[in-house]
Amino acid sequence: MTSAPVRDPELPGLLLRTERDALLPLLRATPEPAYALRTACPGWTVRHVLAHCAAALTRVVEDRLEKGVFSPESNERDIEERAELPLAALLDELERGMTEAGPVIAAAGGKLDGVALGEWVHAGDVREAWGLDGAYAGRGLAYALGLLEGVAYRKEMPRIVADVDLDVDLEGWEGPRPIGVPSPEGRPAGRYHGDGPTLIRLYANRPLVGTRYELHGVREGDLHLFDRPPKLED
Repeated sequence: MTSAPVRDPELPGLLLRTERDALLPLLRATPEPAYALRTACPGWTVRHVLAHCAAALTRVVEDRLEKGVFSPESNERDIEERAELPLAALLDELERGMTEAGPVIAAAGGKLDGVALGEWVHAGDVREAWGLDGAYAGRGLAYALGLLEGVAYRKEMPRIVADVDLDVDLEGWEGPRPIGVPSPEGRPAGRYHGDGPTLIRLYANRPLVGTRYELHGVREGDLHLFDRPPKLED
């Protein structure tokens, strides 16, 4: 295995705070009935997604990462615990988590970086459910792609070389960039060419309808990052 990507410990917190400043005003200005809309996450409404995000970040901040945390069963319990919470209180919890989780994730050595990336993806899920443009784009995209490199390596995802179309949201991203680990059998790396939001959709297993991209040497299903459980024991 080649050397891991250089980790920037400040990147998870930067991503969370950037998304907090963009997302929370939108959430607080949106009428409550919109929170009942379904998202790309099977069985989850917008409120369910946000309850999961708030719970996950609270667990990180309070160091409540017991065995089985972030499993489907644990996630459903966290959501159920917040079912009767007033929406304003839920959003307050989410804002606190997005503000305070960064330093904890920074100190964790990489094993919690996927939490920050997942929270950003879920913000995209909310935008997509509400029919807003730029669901998995915006100011945080370059930070998210930077985190993706490390998380994909840690989870031993198949190596691809990502040739991402540059735009104003990807300042600082220079490609093509390798993502994942080389094949132990010596197979050549896969190749991706397309935009950044679509690359996020591929790794997050989000709908690809209407996107345009090229993927060679690897199957879409091989890139589903969040199908692999986090390595919290390291």
